[in-house]
Amino acid sequence: MNVSELIYDWNRLYPQSLRPAGSVLLNDETLRDGLQSPSVRDPSIEQKIKILHLMEDLGINSLDLGLPGAGPRATEHVTALAREIVSQRMKIKANCAARTHQNDIRPIAEIVQKTGLPIEAATFLGSSPIRRYTEGWTDDFLLQTTEKAIKYGVSLGLEVMYVTEDTTRCDPEMVKRLYSTAINCGARAIVLCDTAGHATPMGTVALVKFVMEEVVKPSGEKIRVDWHGHCDRGLGTANAMAALVAGANCVHATALGIGERVGNTQMDQMLVNLKLMGISPWDQQDLTKLKPYCEAVSSATGVPIPVNYPVVGEDAFRTATGVHAAAVIKAYKKKDVELANTVYSGVPSHVFGLEQVIDIGPMSGKSNVQFWLERRGYPTTAELVERIYRRAKSSDHTLSEAEILECLPAPS
Repeated sequence: MNVSELIYDWNRLYPQSLRPAGSVLLNDETLRDGLQSPSVRDPSIEQKIKILHLMEDLGINSLDLGLPGAGPRATEHVTALAREIVSQRMKIKANCAARTHQNDIRPIAEIVQKTGLPIEAATFLGSSPIRRYTEGWTDDFLLQTTEKAIKYGVSLGLEVMYVTEDTTRCDPEMVKRLYSTAINCGARAIVLCDTAGHATPMGTVALVKFVMEEVVKPSGEKIRVDWHGHCDRGLGTANAMAALVAGANCVHATALGIGERVGNTQMDQMLVNLKLMGISPWDQQDLTKLKPYCEAVSSATGVPIPVNYPVVGEDAFRTATGVHAAAVIKAYKKKDVELANTVYSGVPSHVFGLEQVIDIGPMSGKSNVQFWLERRGYPTTAELVERIYRRAKSSDHTLSEAEILECLPAPS
């Protein structure tokens, strides 16, 4: 029987209006915004190139190469990544972050000249009243700074993406004036930012719809609208999905959600949800490299993957509970891997190149023990099963392989 016939999926009952209108784009900020976390290591060029190739394997549309205006190391790394994209003829597109002044924008154009890779300039500027008050910025200063930066980038032959920091706490009038100015000066992509992790899904919808109706449509231009969110309230992925439903075209995210404070929208979780929701083009994308991508970022940055992290965490598809394991084992005995991967999991592990793991612990039944032994080719005598079972029941933790093997009879 088809597994889908055994699941009543309430998720499929929502109307089309609650789905993104078109194909969804993803922009990977791991190697720029992700590295702003005070706890990470800045990976070597070799590590960044490995991560770049995994992004390509996952079909991620674009990435932020870094902020070359930050100094020589940043310029060297961005240039190396740009050259790798060109030499390997990769499909992934590139952008670079830049503050809204010439000293940040000029290095991007210089790297384009050196490497031949088109690089979009992501020029950013604070926008909210709280930021304006803190900095002592006037409205005219913001508008003039925006105009000068966009025109300068365009004059250098760059595609320009205009980013307003803290958009989710900015007043409507300034949101409208800043984005309209940027578009009038030549920006063809605008980025709405939840810089402080303030937004809720409904607030996200309200902001995106406002920008679409009051800025994008009246401009008469073909403008890409991006969403860049943070996770301070734990709503990063939910807000990103809400932004797409409201009309945004692209989501910015990082592997494992690394980034400043509690981090950014999680790229891996975006990929998982877009895949399982059947949203184009991710419904057709091979995501079996998802765990290697996350592991590469974890290793390169020194950020551990929590054991209970969705999909790629050690415990994501692992159980030692008797009732749960028994159901999975029964599915395996039906010789149905998809059934086994779905009966106690909302995420089918095989879709991501992974599988269910059944261990033995104090909450286990004898079926756990029998299955564990069978999978490894050990005898399943009643005496051995009982011995391991009793050890597990007297333990305060899931048994390690070494502890289980201690229960096996010594070789004669």
